[in-house]
Amino acid sequence: MFPPMTLNFDVRPNPQPRSAQDRAAILADPGFGTRFTDHMAVATWTAADGWHDSAVVPYGPFTLDPAAAMLHYAQGVFEGLKAYRHPDGSIWFFRAEANALRFQRSARRLGLPELPVEDFLESLQALVRADHAWVPDPAGGEASLYLRPYMFASEAFLGVRAAHHVTYAAIASPAGAYFASGVKPVSIWITTKYSRAGAGGTGSAKCGGNYASSLLAQEEAARNNCAQVLFADAGRHEFVEELGGMNIWFVRGDELVTPGLTDSILEGVTRSSILTLATRMGLRPVERSVGLTELLEGISDRSITEVFACGTAAVITPIGRFADESGRDYTVGDGSVGQTTSALRQALLDVQFGRAEDTEGWLTKVC
Repeated sequence: MFPPMTLNFDVRPNPQPRSAQDRAAILADPGFGTRFTDHMAVATWTAADGWHDSAVVPYGPFTLDPAAAMLHYAQGVFEGLKAYRHPDGSIWFFRAEANALRFQRSARRLGLPELPVEDFLESLQALVRADHAWVPDPAGGEASLYLRPYMFASEAFLGVRAAHHVTYAAIASPAGAYFASGVKPVSIWITTKYSRAGAGGTGSAKCGGNYASSLLAQEEAARNNCAQVLFADAGRHEFVEELGGMNIWFVRGDELVTPGLTDSILEGVTRSSILTLATRMGLRPVERSVGLTELLEGISDRSITEVFACGTAAVITPIGRFADESGRDYTVGDGSVGQTTSALRQALLDVQFGRAEDTEGWLTKVC
């Protein structure tokens, strides 16, 4: 094992950056995940030399050998977080250390080298400083710069073992408000045919295979006019786990209930933040097993008054309806955005965008 070392992410400026006019046009309507900034952070790990060759370089394609292990065995992990511009023009990260630690846990599970926390943070800070003009002015809304750090097995080798050559990169993409026309409840498809992850698998790691396994069910959801999929446990399909890319919550009286973490549920940074905010707001957060029957009966008898999902991209997404394979529909409350959901969402956004005091020390200034 190599001791942790601080990498230098020196900036090698892009000789052909987007013009200010082109950038302004993109920021006026950024969408999500389709436009990218002028630079990216990169580093290399090898079994012989550890982490090295770190820099911020012009955004561009990688050259991969056709035998690169990632293309064959999916040995790769990623993260997702945002940079926020505050009213005074400064730029901040929200709980980036938590993403760095989860990145390490995911890497460990996939047999990849762990990038030291300080190097993870430095790579993102250097990237955002280089592309600070790409961080949108939220103008009271929710626009931000989405950051995608990731690493993958880049060794050209077809043997089945952990790779000895690994590439790390971080790219950035301006992101508009997830709900461009206002926050609206979504419909969720309940599947008991497909599973996202199983016990002992990679469900608690943020790796591409977990998302790939959700896509067929996601297509089924779309055919049934649903925005996302709710997955149950892979064994008996009796217990609620999570959506394809978000954790789920239920309001029951003064309780705010979310499924307890297992090795098949990803520990979301937004999820963790909600646990803290809920207590401050007088709610009683509860982490426990939630039966699928309990959820549906609670919605039907109105003992569950609100349901929402959470994640980095959408922050908090209200859920107004569930549908299942038997053709039944379950409307949550009156199908509108609940008061608790709305209050939690606003409280979280206000901290992230600097509109409320950061009493937890969650924010880190970038520039």
